[in-house]
Amino acid sequence: MAKGKHPVSALTAMQIAKLSTAGRYADGNGLYLVVDTSGAKRWILRTVVRGRRRDMGLGGIRTVSLAQARATAQRYRAIARSGGDPLEERRRESKEIPTFEKAAITVHAGLLPSWKNPKHAAQWINTLERYAFPLIGARPVSQITSADVLRILSPIWTEKPETAKRLAQRISAVIKWARASEFYTGDDPVEAALAGLPRQKHDVRHHESLHFDHVPELIRKLSACSAKPESKLALKFLVLTAARTIEVLGAKWDEVDFEKRLWTVPGSRMKTKETHRVPLTSHALDLLERARALSPNSEFIFPNQITGNPLSYNTLLFVLQRRLGLTATVHGFRSSFKDWASETTNFPNEVSEMALSHKITSSVEAAYRRGDLLEKRRELMAAWADYVCGAKGQVVSVEFRSGG
Repeated sequence: MAKGKHPVSALTAMQIAKLSTAGRYADGNGLYLVVDTSGAKRWILRTVVRGRRRDMGLGGIRTVSLAQARATAQRYRAIARSGGDPLEERRRESKEIPTFEKAAITVHAGLLPSWKNPKHAAQWINTLERYAFPLIGARPVSQITSADVLRILSPIWTEKPETAKRLAQRISAVIKWARASEFYTGDDPVEAALAGLPRQKHDVRHHESLHFDHVPELIRKLSACSAKPESKLALKFLVLTAARTIEVLGAKWDEVDFEKRLWTVPGSRMKTKETHRVPLTSHALDLLERARALSPNSEFIFPNQITGNPLSYNTLLFVLQRRLGLTATVHGFRSSFKDWASETTNFPNEVSEMALSHKITSSVEAAYRRGDLLEKRRELMAAWADYVCGAKGQVVSVEFRSGG
């Protein structure tokens, strides 16, 4: 049999066993059996990859049978015909494909030096641990599909939009790492999944907010600053209740029921024009007691000590920006509260929405709540108070500008 000539019929197992003369024997479709002068036998595949002829070794006859060699050759030829590179594919196959969880942990470890705040680092991986790992953590990262991502994001896409967006970004970061490491081929499945999700309600934020990580430090700095006591108490009360600035500044004593631990804001003072009940935590009640001691004869909870009128918005803004050196606005603490509730708690979205006295526009949510969820909100506000006052929140370092 002449070297390199394609045989009339393909090789058989019996023929292969009898071959002893050094040379190259064609099986067909670019697959050859090479017999070395030592008598060793091995498979090679000759194919054209992106316009160039290439020979690929497929292994020795002792480890790769005729059937296996043909199957591998067929697969690699298909890759070459589609414009791919069989050698690159084999290099990927030779690596151990990590699970999505292992890939995420690797990405997280690589990002650690870029986070100054360890809490941000923990939040990055915690989001994946909570939402992604239970569904795809044990799967090879190479097998993650857009359907998987859609299954992860769908339950929280409209309920916790900010969390869902961050989760999508973190899954995408893992996939990008896998692609760069040749563990993943194809397009980013996150992009395809996002295209299949409904449009989120636009979260318009005209007020610059402080990240919730820094709110505990703000409370501590506020206590120590030289601002007037009534201003400091009003700001703390605003943070603890997540109420609108105008609601806090206009608050009156006849709206507070100490026994029921409740502050009832009449609809006439509400943006929604509906009465809003605010559960009062122990921290909030303590602030009210101190405010009453400052102005025992005023109808307002936080009056200006000179004029007797309610404190102004600019008074609180002055404390925040001049005394504490922040760029955040007073109203922005509602955003801080919302992000904290969405990212770090298990409370349903409608509970935090009700705490913010937002109108429930979804007919499904409106039917579900059948009330104002007061007791659920009481639990949520207690957790928030514990967090910002240090009972459960880690106080982190914040750089405050020296105020004038």
